Amino acid sequence: MKRVQRFLMFLSLIISLSLCGCAAQDTAADYADQANWAYYEEADTGKTADVFFVCPTVFLGGGDAHNMELTDEETKASFLGATNMEKGIYDDDGRFFAPYYRQAALDVYKMKAADAERYFALAYEDVKASFEYYYENCNQGRPIILAGFSQGADMCIRLLKDCFADEEIQKQLIACYAIGWRVTEQETEEYPQLRFAEGESDTGVVIAFNSEAEDIDDSVIIPKGTKTLAINPLNWKTDGAVADKSLNLGACFTDYDGNIGSEIPALTGAYIDDTRGALKVTDVSPADYPAGLDIFRDGIYHLYDYQFFYRNLEKNVQTRIRAYAGSGDLH
Repeated sequence: MKRVQRFLMFLSLIISLSLCGCAAQDTAADYADQANWAYYEEADTGKTADVFFVCPTVFLGGGDAHNMELTDEETKASFLGATNMEKGIYDDDGRFFAPYYRQAALDVYKMKAADAERYFALAYEDVKASFEYYYENCNQGRPIILAGFSQGADMCIRLLKDCFADEEIQKQLIACYAIGWRVTEQETEEYPQLRFAEGESDTGVVIAFNSEAEDIDDSVIIPKGTKTLAINPLNWKTDGAVADKSLNLGACFTDYDGNIGSEIPALTGAYIDDTRGALKVTDVSPADYPAGLDIFRDGIYHLYDYQFFYRNLEKNVQTRIRAYAGSGDLH
């Protein structure tokens, strides 16, 4: 229980630092200015891939502030901390790029979808601009991993829809890890470049799942009546097969510097629910792993999507990079 309290404390610190943000600036950031990047690793490090990572929500909002302000250094510090919590999964063999962007505030998720979209659209304006700058100035044909969590995952899916329709850039995509966001079958039919993963080593695909307790039937991420696609990070299957907790290589609880404060092998098993497409998590309880945010009720393990399956995800990133390299697609 103490490790969870420490984990939630780190998250609370990250979010609380962002409370002083004011109304978002009117113009998009200049991504030629590296002050607008949390990470911009342009040096040739010999790593195989590039990772373009989009940070989750850290800005709570308040008053008229519904998008994060990029000139607020305290907010940017919390943004950097949230990025660091997942960075270690991706950067073993990848140069890491992570833009600051005018993300939508947490309170936007309480709005009706039609009202909220203007704030998500502003956030995406920055994400798209930063990706285009990176691609034009630094990529040079290298293979790409898109990755994000929560709002960041939503932004990655928008990037796939908007910027990956062309077959040439599709060939550069190792995978898109859109963890903590929904991807519907209707979307994959409308956007052929949204190919959902079917196993542990296919490339050019989307990897997504949303963790919750077995009794949950509604959430902000998967509203009641919605079904999302999902892949189980323990057995890399998309059916309802139950993956035993022995397949869990290690749940890791990280701090805002990216350090692993606690690691627990075989913490939890999981299976995909046929009705919601949610990843139903076994062997843990909401009392021990509370929701932590007021937009979720206990039993929605959204904050732990990465943490519960940290080592499995870390290994899978390397598996897909090797599969891509083995296909002869490396430039």
